[in-house]
Amino acid sequence: MMRSWLTRFLFFSCLLLAVSSSAATGRVLKVLPHLLDTNGLHTLKPSLYERDAYQAFLLQNPDKCSGMRFDIDWKSSGPVFDPLKLRIELRGIAAGDLPRARTLEQRVKGTGWLGRWTSLGLSGEDYRQFGEVTAWRVTLWEGDQLLSEQKSFLW
Repeated sequence: MMRSWLTRFLFFSCLLLAVSSSAATGRVLKVLPHLLDTNGLHTLKPSLYERDAYQAFLLQNPDKCSGMRFDIDWKSSGPVFDPLKLRIELRGIAAGDLPRARTLEQRVKGTGWLGRWTSLGLSGEDYRQFGEVTAWRVTLWEGDQLLSEQKSFLW
């Protein structure tokens, strides 16, 4: 009787230790790519319709664009042993034989159960030199381990 109780106790203790020592889990929930005008704005009024209309206007008038910002909704849970980072890989129109490529990274802190919005952007001279973004991929990393990714249709 005492031996079976002790065996059960040890089994559940090991199970709890295994669960608590797991690495962080994370997800990229949503990515919103926005063109920015010369004032750094992606919309003129706080309305989804107005935002979409202004984005269509900026897409048709690239001379009025000064950059591009990616708003990323992500979350992580569990203990974090290595630094977390968000990475955006961009592909643009080909220059010569190869398409243009650029990588943006930002270290982030764990969120717990709640999500968090983080913005990464390409603006100014970097944006003008890169040109039009044709495809993107956003990834969430813990050290060298990929936790989650979300990519555009053309990736």
